[in-house]
Amino acid sequence: MPSTTTGGGRHQFIDGSYRDGSGEEAVRINPATGDAAETIRYAGTGDVDSAVAAAKRAFPAWSKATPAERSSAILKLAAELERRAAELAAVETAQTGKSLRMSTNFDVPGTVDNAAFFAGAARHLQGLAAGEYGAGGTSMIRREAIGVVGSISPWNYPLQMAAWKILPAIAAGNTIVLKPSELTPGTSLLFAEAAKAAGIPDGVVNIVTGTGRGIAEHLVTHPDVAMSSFTGSTAVGRRIMELASRSGKRVHLELGGKAPFLVFDDADLEAAAHGAVAGAVINGGQDCTAATRAYVQAPLFEAFTARVAELMDQVRVGDPLDPETDLGSLISHAHRDRVAGFVERARGYGAKVLAGGFAPDGGLAGGAFYRPTLVTNAAQDSEIVQEEIFGPVLAALPFESDDEGLALANNTAYGLAASAWTRDLQRSLRAAEELQAGCVWINEHIPIVSEMPHGGYKASGFGKDMSAYSFEEYTNIKHVMLGRDTSAHKEWQDTVFAWPR
Repeated sequence: MPSTTTGGGRHQFIDGSYRDGSGEEAVRINPATGDAAETIRYAGTGDVDSAVAAAKRAFPAWSKATPAERSSAILKLAAELERRAAELAAVETAQTGKSLRMSTNFDVPGTVDNAAFFAGAARHLQGLAAGEYGAGGTSMIRREAIGVVGSISPWNYPLQMAAWKILPAIAAGNTIVLKPSELTPGTSLLFAEAAKAAGIPDGVVNIVTGTGRGIAEHLVTHPDVAMSSFTGSTAVGRRIMELASRSGKRVHLELGGKAPFLVFDDADLEAAAHGAVAGAVINGGQDCTAATRAYVQAPLFEAFTARVAELMDQVRVGDPLDPETDLGSLISHAHRDRVAGFVERARGYGAKVLAGGFAPDGGLAGGAFYRPTLVTNAAQDSEIVQEEIFGPVLAALPFESDDEGLALANNTAYGLAASAWTRDLQRSLRAAEELQAGCVWINEHIPIVSEMPHGGYKASGFGKDMSAYSFEEYTNIKHVMLGRDTSAHKEWQDTVFAWPR
């Protein structure tokens, strides 16, 4: 990593300045090489207390800033992030192993755009217009910031997930303590540094680096944290709900996914095949909206799987810094082995691997690389079809009728994203209605935009990231009623005790 995030005292950002953690030391490994990259001293619970205290001190002034003032600061943050784009991309690739091409052209621009969006959205925190909804009174809605938000972000998109947590929270007038994954803290720290450079007051954005058991649970249960927002696995999300329930704390969860990729028999085969490979391989498949289950109507199944296998074999896996690389490494050797385990167990129960299914050797043997993989002949109830793998693995299954295809697509615990591929308007409308997911693409898979919400159904969590809808998570809605009837006697009071008295 560049010097901005290495060395002593550079892994916690609290109250506007870097400091060292008080917890244990750990070595971060470069996943693309297997080499030690840096030593991190994690935060301890005392560091979390300091960060929460700083956020609490900053809250009154920041929450009372006008929307225009918050908007101006966030717009400057967008410009600062854009100015640091090359550094952000380099750090993102160094800590995740993803290709520099993706960090440069996907992660960083998406984050800058998200900041620009929330700069505008900060000035549009709206409720119902004032009006007379009941006799004798005028009602209006106030949207008010909640307080200190304690957020936990994952390792797959460290920069973008930091932005998704921080931006709507501070645009709505909250302050935040973010715990990024201990595997990938670098760009979250740079984000906080950019916020300070943009003039966002000290204490509004704080970063604490450490493990889940070490500090995340302390952050979730902290009495001065008014809300917990988490992106990650469903199992951990349930644990956070359990902890937050003890004090009735608000919770926002974006959890796992197992996105179906539904191909009807009238689909454009070439478009669907390319969409499946891009949707399955993006970010090494380490994306909870990645295409993981391709359901293909029987007449197209053989042609579709043959073309997908051919395209997967053409994906260039290699050095993340090489501009020709399509797919870098996975996040760690342990995770690579977990992904490989799913494929090997599927082979054991009779599934066929038509592409990939192995870790490359030679010059890539030291890194956490895994070839894009297509699996067929797996049962609907098998783990490779039902469980989140979080790797570049696509399982393809045939179906006969439209009813069967939609039923199979919905036959999972998750509901974050889905796509349907067809040239038929009625099929498109039916799929949009019946697919149980927070995002449904038609003849596309993966693209997201700042103006539209992201969030799931079922075991994929609840609440929305991005868009104006995210303000529903980060604001309290207050009804204020102004009594216009100045008489002592109000007619409704007769239901309690009758006048005159």
